[in-house]
Amino acid sequence: MAQIETPAVDHPLDPLTAEEIEQTTEILEDDRDLEGFGFYSYQPVEPPKSELADREDDGEIDREVFAVLRDLHERKTYEAIVSLTENEVSSWEHVPDAEPHIIGQDVLDAEQAVKESEEFRDAARKRGVENFDLVIVDPWPVNSMEFVPEGLEDRRLARGLTWIAESEEDNAYARPIEGVHAFVDLDDMEVLEVVDNGVVDEDSPLPPESANYKPDLIETRDDRKHLDVIQPDGVSFEVDGRKVSWQGWEFRVGWTDREGLVFHDINYNDDGDRRKVLHRASVSAMAVPYGDTDPNHNWKNAFDISEFNVGRMVNSLTEGCDCLGVMHYFDAVTNDRDGGTLHVPNAICMHEEDDGLMWKHTEWRKEDETEVRRRRRLVVSQIATVYNYDYAFYWYFYQDGRIEAEVRLTGIDSNGVVPEGTTAEDTDGFYEIVAPQVKTSIHQHHFNFRLDFEVDGGENCAYEVHNQPVDEVAWNHEDSDNPAGQGWFADETLLETEQDARMDIDPLKARYWKIANPNETNSYGYPTAYTLHPGTNVESPMQPGSPSQRRAGFIENNFWVTPYEDDELYADGDYPNQNDNPHGLREWTAADRDLVEEDLVVWYTLGVNHRTRPEDWPVLPVEIASFELEPEGFFDENPAIDVPPEPTACEMDEAGAADDDD
Repeated sequence: MAQIETPAVDHPLDPLTAEEIEQTTEILEDDRDLEGFGFYSYQPVEPPKSELADREDDGEIDREVFAVLRDLHERKTYEAIVSLTENEVSSWEHVPDAEPHIIGQDVLDAEQAVKESEEFRDAARKRGVENFDLVIVDPWPVNSMEFVPEGLEDRRLARGLTWIAESEEDNAYARPIEGVHAFVDLDDMEVLEVVDNGVVDEDSPLPPESANYKPDLIETRDDRKHLDVIQPDGVSFEVDGRKVSWQGWEFRVGWTDREGLVFHDINYNDDGDRRKVLHRASVSAMAVPYGDTDPNHNWKNAFDISEFNVGRMVNSLTEGCDCLGVMHYFDAVTNDRDGGTLHVPNAICMHEEDDGLMWKHTEWRKEDETEVRRRRRLVVSQIATVYNYDYAFYWYFYQDGRIEAEVRLTGIDSNGVVPEGTTAEDTDGFYEIVAPQVKTSIHQHHFNFRLDFEVDGGENCAYEVHNQPVDEVAWNHEDSDNPAGQGWFADETLLETEQDARMDIDPLKARYWKIANPNETNSYGYPTAYTLHPGTNVESPMQPGSPSQRRAGFIENNFWVTPYEDDELYADGDYPNQNDNPHGLREWTAADRDLVEEDLVVWYTLGVNHRTRPEDWPVLPVEIASFELEPEGFFDENPAIDVPPEPTACEMDEAGAADDDD
């Protein structure tokens, strides 16, 4: 084959370029006959940490791509490693019983197949559907094999759920075509079976009301004044390729088609000393179990990150809408099913924003002796739309050394139809009525964050910390160490093995977790450390052994720790789609490996409980969940003590007046 020049990238951890994707496809097609194959995923192979540590900044980059392909005729999944440096396929392996994620072209083809199915049309007509051009289809993963119709177990499937709009501009999600489930073979794009569970209400099979939200279809309020965010002097961050520097922080902005936004090499400039905090951070997995017992909905337990590869579903963000202020954007490039390129401009947004008070003190004995500093944060974000739901992922970097990870959930709740006249008394808590004849089911969202720590180096320890009272039995005894009964302390427990580290939040005891380097201390002898402080969270109420609980082992606990392994990237395993027993976090930690002075990876599962309300319709106001990473003993003092004061309003007015005079 002809030699192809390897496209230049700045760093081995950089995302793939369009040229690299084209080169990967050409190498694969030159290596073997791929007629009838689908190209499902291309991701850069991240070098082992040991190689990165030894690499010179201007050294040669050996670039490899991990590719997942599907033989659509033989129904087999293959993994390949493609060397862009050597222009060759380094490895090619069949992966038995592995079903790749549902790619964008799969969604469009499956939708068309369902809409053209006469069996589906017959079932839809029973529900008053006439114009099939106005039908939309969401091909859901079948989730567990328990919900696959008999005889279809060896097929790669999607379950088509359908809605119908009243016009091209109408919100189709307002009218579910309830009780019809079309099972589509995603290899052949053929509707194999249409399940009709019956019409919910023969007299009124479709909900009667629209649920529009676009400004040209509804009346909008007219009493809101314009608010703008301006930075006349420009931004405080610097960008060099994928490397970002801001207020002491330095990191690389990465991207994969499975996770979307990924951070690499997060470190802090402490008086010229670049100190490592995290090697890699991302959202690794997600589970969305539903609690409705209705057979039309009781099977739902989607894995929105891995069953679709959420990076492929990110929005192209627009200035002044998804973000405010002065923005810097990073594009995303991935492969399509034919091996070509898909380009998402503005897939990642970065900007600064004011976040209120950071610190303040008033010398009340002295006149005009107040010092106050406003908190500014750097925001790096992506937003992904998975059918009806929209997920906004924000990572905040603060001037005092904190990092916050936040998820905002919005969009349109998955819904169904109930008989006319159904009220709150009929729901039993499994679902709620949000509009006439429209129900939305109780459900949860569990996000697993993978945090590959390297606090001042790779040999770290993990601790559980909580408030512990002193001498509870006889605190008022004359010989007590706690005669007043007011003493308590922060009790620290070293988590020695993986099973020790499986824990849940306990806000009443102020539980948090600490990742410390026992070989490095600050000026006062404290080991340098970063801590994970949970916010709100939720446990899963599903029965042990239920399909969703079997598949999503990572939701069994909020907090997990593992020793670093190159191939342990996703809490739900490599191929969770249509898989009852994916090999992931729960299975890895069964080995109960040692965690003391090891290269540690923390996995934090952040859960959101959603009992829907009428106020969540037709579009859900954002539900917010987050956690913080906070330095503890990492510094000798408040690292934001040197932040200068903001210009006061008077100073700004005077400066403006002076400019006008000029």
